[in-house]
Amino acid sequence: MRAPAGIGSSAAEVASLLEDLRHTLDRLSFPLDLPQAADAREETADLKHQLDDYILPRYASLDAPLLTVVGGSTGSGKSALVNALTRSHVAHSSAIRPTTRTPLLVHHTNDTRWFVGDRILPELARVDGHGGDSHTELELAAVDTLPEGLALLDSPDIDSIVEENRRLAAQLLSAADLWLFVTTAARYADAIPWALLDEAASRNIVIAIVLNRVPPGVGVEVRSDLARRLEERGLSHAPLFVIAESDLGEEGFIPEADVAHVRAWLEGLAHDSVARTAVARQTLGGAVDGVAIRGRSLLPALDEQRSALVTLASQVDDAFAQAHANITKSIDDGSVLRGEVLARWQDFVGTGEILRQVEAGVGKIRDRITAWFKGTTTQAEEVEEAIEDGIAKMLIGETESAIATVERAWARGLGGETLSSNAAARLRTPQERRDAATTLVRQWQGRLTELIQEEGKDKRATARVLSLGLNTVAIALMIVIFASTAGLSGGEVVVAGGTAVVAQKLLEAIFGDDAVRKMAQSAMRDLSERTGAFMVEDAEPFRSELATLGVDASASDNLGEALALLSAARREESGQ
Repeated sequence: MRAPAGIGSSAAEVASLLEDLRHTLDRLSFPLDLPQAADAREETADLKHQLDDYILPRYASLDAPLLTVVGGSTGSGKSALVNALTRSHVAHSSAIRPTTRTPLLVHHTNDTRWFVGDRILPELARVDGHGGDSHTELELAAVDTLPEGLALLDSPDIDSIVEENRRLAAQLLSAADLWLFVTTAARYADAIPWALLDEAASRNIVIAIVLNRVPPGVGVEVRSDLARRLEERGLSHAPLFVIAESDLGEEGFIPEADVAHVRAWLEGLAHDSVARTAVARQTLGGAVDGVAIRGRSLLPALDEQRSALVTLASQVDDAFAQAHANITKSIDDGSVLRGEVLARWQDFVGTGEILRQVEAGVGKIRDRITAWFKGTTTQAEEVEEAIEDGIAKMLIGETESAIATVERAWARGLGGETLSSNAAARLRTPQERRDAATTLVRQWQGRLTELIQEEGKDKRATARVLSLGLNTVAIALMIVIFASTAGLSGGEVVVAGGTAVVAQKLLEAIFGDDAVRKMAQSAMRDLSERTGAFMVEDAEPFRSELATLGVDASASDNLGEALALLSAARREESGQ
């Protein structure tokens, strides 16, 4: 941003830091519906509006006309006052409420260049003539009855029954160099106007009060009470103008005598370039200080989002890590050999006689390998299928348990309910998961076959493998891998222990004990990696939902730094 004309280097630094802050605000997001999120979203939007509508353009052009927003309560006579000050029926005035829907900006003909573009209020499209009922437009009217250097903006009611009107009124007041606040003898004590006046006092905004429609005989009393209230709010310096209740003249204007003092004050500011610049600087400085203060209110909400995001991500990681740990434990403690697998293995291999031979130290085991097995090809396939089914069911069960754990955790709050629903729609179907698990186990079994072929390259080992059959040796290797009995009980221990010895001796007879150990370890690592990758497929939809939120973990730190630099530059600019 270029340094504004007529200001020093400290002000130029403030202007540059304000640009940085504006970019920082653009990067903020509060996607999770947490307790502070709604207010933070609204406050962020308000801050961006104030920077775009007023602060940045005013720093860029301190010599631009003063924008005076005529604001106030419903029925206070704002539009009638604008017409009287311009001596022109530019503002629509009526007993139907709300009267002003599309805001009206009235300026001198020679000041048109300042307002036709998007220098201020860039989100409002410019229209000529009565704009009607639009909250996205700004009606422009050029007159010769206002002094150059001054513009009036007729705003919607601050207490309108229409929410869009109230929001727009607040936005326009934030874009003003000067507030011309209109109230009436009947409404001046209302809470909503005073809330805005308190804001004006806190931000050091230049403001004037118009007490309109004061009935005869009560002017002194009402003025005195209003002046007292203004003093209590720190606004005793604000000019207070009283307009008596009267009929409009033949031309449809408030009598000139009643508005002459208001016009004189406004024209005095317009004609005095020093006073005009002083008003702009005072309101601008207060607005910038207000942005710095309000910006800090966003920090807890950003931390809340970041903390929730970390928690939600941890719930996914923890659930699937636990599921994977459960699978590893089941493999390590022999649980895979339960039930059907043990039964099919027992059918396949005759363990009783073999065990007696092993225990007796039979020396020619290697030569009698083929005699150890009485199983048929069909029985071998049944063992493989039983192992395949056991691993697949275990994998599916643990994965689905992890999914359910995440869904329960996300449903407890932290804004995860919608995320959970979105993620669930992207998960694999149960059938797709079953098919993937079956494929995984078969691919792993295929890898076992490759390991056996790699270890059995010499002729003697190859002959022994062929004499038994590759599938039989692969089954034996799987039994060795799952042979731990820590997870078994009762008769299962006896059977598993016996069959493990058979499988172990068989493999050692072919490959040697060191090679068997290496194959088992390699196969275990491979299975662990495959099951981990399988679970990633179902964890990914949850992680992707979190990634699409766009929560920047460093947002709070970046905003805090931007606000700290801005506050320091403002202190230097104001000489504090």
